[in-house]
Amino acid sequence: MIILINNTGGPKSGPIESAKTEEFINAFNMHVLCNQILCSFVIPGMKKLGYGRIVNIISTSVKVPISGLGVSNTIRGAVANWAKTMANELGEFQITVNNVLPGYTKTGRLSSLFEKMSSSQNKPIKEIENNIISNVPLKRLGTVTDVANIVIFLASEKASYISGINIPVDGGRTGSL
Repeated sequence: MIILINNTGGPKSGPIESAKTEEFINAFNMHVLCNQILCSFVIPGMKKLGYGRIVNIISTSVKVPISGLGVSNTIRGAVANWAKTMANELGEFQITVNNVLPGYTKTGRLSSLFEKMSSSQNKPIKEIENNIISNVPLKRLGTVTDVANIVIFLASEKASYISGINIPVDGGRTGSL
């Protein structure tokens, strides 16, 4: 059994209009090219076994762009399309490729985003957090365990007929199906 989990931290926040070309290039290298390189090492073994799982941790911005994350929104969409293409090409070998789309999850990155929002809006961090939570139907932030649970499922034999999809893990926040 060969399983690959691709998970790379997001590019720095900021509006897309002020993003520098190098930020896009660096993000593309970190997310798309890195995933491609890692896959090139594991896919031959997956094909030989007739079994494999590739799970990419990306973002709900694939479905609905997140304000202030211009470069990230762009690159995460590229990863989603790369993964769908990969899923289509590898399906005949019983290799699945799926994307997990975490929403607001308690991580260091989310804390730094809250700090930046707090500073730019001149509001306490707790107020920023409460405003975010108020837009999540489950009325809480996600945990790394919430995300890990779906990854474990997608990496298992139980997910053998699921491929080429994006699964939000966001407490119902994403405003699309």
